[in-house]
Amino acid sequence: MRYAYYSGCTLHATAREFDLSTRAVCSRLGIELEEIPDWNCCGATAAHATSHLLSVALAARNLALAETQEADLLVPCAACYHRLVTARKEMSENPHLRERVVRIIGREYRGRIGVRSLLEVLDHLDPERLAAGVVRPLRGLKVACYYGCLLVRPPAVTGFDDPEQPQVMDRLMRQWGAEPVDWGYKTECCGAGQGFSNEPVVLKLVRDILATASRAGADCLVCACTLCQSNLDARQGHVNRVYGSDFRLPVMYFTQLIGVGMGMEARELGLDSLFVDPRPVIRALG
Repeated sequence: MRYAYYSGCTLHATAREFDLSTRAVCSRLGIELEEIPDWNCCGATAAHATSHLLSVALAARNLALAETQEADLLVPCAACYHRLVTARKEMSENPHLRERVVRIIGREYRGRIGVRSLLEVLDHLDPERLAAGVVRPLRGLKVACYYGCLLVRPPAVTGFDDPEQPQVMDRLMRQWGAEPVDWGYKTECCGAGQGFSNEPVVLKLVRDILATASRAGADCLVCACTLCQSNLDARQGHVNRVYGSDFRLPVMYFTQLIGVGMGMEARELGLDSLFVDPRPVIRALG
């Protein structure tokens, strides 16, 4: 099974652990990732608020590059996935926009490949194939699966899970032996895009998500977005100072937990680079 691979900017920088764990997990599962050459930023969080044409063109150039590999494009990050799949849909429905974008990027684009979230790809694997990869089941670990506001919305664009009660990450965690908790903030926005311009609102959003997950009995949060992970992980100390709380809830990428269940070491998965250290929770599993 081969995919063109779009890592995006943050997976080579502040979210390097997402790239590490994605490559490690896919390798174990026999998923071949071929990074698209000379990729560029997809424009997540900034371009679409500045220029609609720019936001489509940035994503379209990556799609055109991926077409040369003749394989669907696999995207781990929810924010990147959202921009790429949105651009693909808009160009398929608007020939005039597509013509303008093709002139801008200077590359042919035929719309012949799909854009797949990594969660979507794993959800469609043979369950027996997934089960064979589990060597250290996550039994006893209660996880709050956090999808954020971009991964499954709008359903007319993404379409691979329920936009209000998504289950794909929950199913994956169960296959690895963990217990997803029932909570109501799966798709609530964490405010990452407003982190500098409206910090008080962001701190409240983060506090509410952490508090709801904690009340549900979660040992950790699991997510699929670099913006969400950074926001929920790095801001816990600030939230505690502002609200007098004492949150120490690990926030991991779903690929990191899958890697733990595959018997991989913490450093191999980048678990030692998170703000709230998840290793005590992992060690408690034995």
